[in-house]
Order: sequence, then C-alpha cells, then structure tokens
Amino acid sequence: MKIAVLFGGTSEERDVSIASAAQIIPALRTLGHEVFAVDTATGRLAPTDEQRLFVSGVAPQPPSTMAMEQVRGRAIAFAPSASDIRSADVVFLALHGGAGEDGRLQAMLDLAGLAYTGSNHIASAAAMDKDLSKRLFRSAGVPTADWKMAPVTVAEIESTFGWPVVVKPSKQGSTVGLTVVRKAADLAAAITLAASFDDEVMVEKFIAGREFTVGVLDGAPLPVGEIIPPGEVFDYQAKYQVGGAREVFPADLPAAEAAQLQEYAIRAHRVLKLGAYSRIDFRRDSNGGFWCLEANSLPGMTATSLLPQAAKVAGIDFPELLERICKGAIRRV
Repeated sequence: MKIAVLFGGTSEERDVSIASAAQIIPALRTLGHEVFAVDTATGRLAPTDEQRLFVSGVAPQPPSTMAMEQVRGRAIAFAPSASDIRSADVVFLALHGGAGEDGRLQAMLDLAGLAYTGSNHIASAAAMDKDLSKRLFRSAGVPTADWKMAPVTVAEIESTFGWPVVVKPSKQGSTVGLTVVRKAADLAAAITLAASFDDEVMVEKFIAGREFTVGVLDGAPLPVGEIIPPGEVFDYQAKYQVGGAREVFPADLPAAEAAQLQEYAIRAHRVLKLGAYSRIDFRRDSNGGFWCLEANSLPGMTATSLLPQAAKVAGIDFPELLERICKGAIRRV
C-alpha cells in the first residue's frame, strides 16, 4: 500500500504526534509499504527532514505558548486534496489534539474521498468534547464523575463536589491545562489556565485511586492495563518521559473486575460511535467503583504507548497492529 502518515500539526500535542510518527513510519516500511510523511503544519517531508525531526523526542513539558505561536505563524494551509495526499491508498493519522483529533481534519478527508485511520468526524468531535462524551457515557450506563462547566462559583463546588476538583479544558488531551484544585483560593487561577487552551472549561469531581486503561480494536476489548504514575495524576511528564510512570499489562485485577472494565470500554466506544480502535481510561475508587475519565479516538501510537502495549499482550505486535488499522480504514470507505 501507499500510505501517507499525517502528523505534527499545530496543537499543544505536536511533540507527542511527532513521536508517534517517528515509530509508525519505519514500522510500516518494514512491512514493505510505500510510506511518506506529511506534517500538517509544514507539508511533506523530505527524507533528510524526517531524520532531523524524528530524533527530537518529547520534552518534559508541552511546547510553550511562544513556540506554538511560531509554529502556527509558519503553518501552511493544509489541503487533503493535494495531489501527493490523493495518491495514497490510506492516510494514517498520527495526530493528537487540536484539528487533527477533533473531527475537523476528518471532515476534510471525507470530502476529499480519502481512506483514513481512526474515527469519523462526528465520533472524533464527540470524543474530544469531554462534556458531551460524559453525557453519552452516562446514557450508556458507563459511570463517570460528576462535573460542571465554567462559569462556576466556589459555593457551587463546595455544595456539590467538595475539594479537590479537577479543572481542565473541555477539548484537550495529554492533561494540557489540567490542574487538581484543593482549595477555594486556587479555583480562579486554574480556570484561567484551562481557558487559555479552550473556550470551554470543565470542573470535575476528583476521583482518587488506581488508574486503568482499556484499548478497543476491531470492536473487541484488549487486555486491561494499569497506569501507576509517580504522583496522583498521570500528567504530561509522566506520560512521555522515560521512567515517568509504570504501566502494567495485563493489570493486576480479579477477572470479574477486568471484564467489567472491558464491558464499560466497549459501551463507551460504541456510544461515541468510534472507529476501528480507541483507548478508554478509568479510575477505580477506594470502594472498588470504576469511573470513566475519557475516550481517546487517536491514542498515542509509539511502540511503547498504552494501546500497542495492550495489543502486544494480546499477541499482536506493533507492525501487525498498524497493518490491521490501515486495512480497517480501507474497508470502511
């Protein structure tokens, strides 16, 4: 197959996307596919540019506001109808956050009649919007923590959730702009920070406890994994730095509890109408209750990312996982 890998872009998860592409592209080439790389911010990469960009890695913190302004200032007007993209049999989306994951790019690819990996534009938008996705989770019987959308007062928080709460942009990933707020005096600053990344801000009851993740592939759940971060939140640094968090596959859970998590993951995947693959994240509280945190329509795709780790436990190596994802995209067209 001829495969265009789209990555980079102009979201705060640009570095994570580059890291995904840096492993997806050589893995697909080992399978004999003709693969070319397209940064949606700068265009198609020459081989020398690939080598330079793909060794950069992920920094401990998201790109600064100034760095992202520079990227956005230089960005081209990306067009899926460009001849080099149209020549591909399938477009592999190695994008995370922003226009690459919220449905806008997917809608453009649909209009261009191109096969692409991941979910369609409606499902992508629903998964990215945490307020909407939580409403859909509850409609499907998937427990999720109580929440309110800003503006919200201290009095409202204290009369409903109590402290601590999680304040985060409604449409962001990788915990960008997220704060755990423990006292009333810190609420306003946390909302201001989150609002700098999105025009809608969620204030959510904090669920303390163990964190789990369930990948979904071709309609079936993968083995449950447990994430053990160094702190109480699986934050940006813990996600992407070596030694930042322990990730255990399969998770040390009784079989009945693992099956319950897998059932919740399938329900969440289906109610959002997600595509061939996704990853659904959960917390388990001290009473043994599970709470869905969010759904990822384009989860991280380095060989050591959570979804590929789960697939490996299920006997699916990284290149095979990518092959299945590509073939699924072609079947959907």
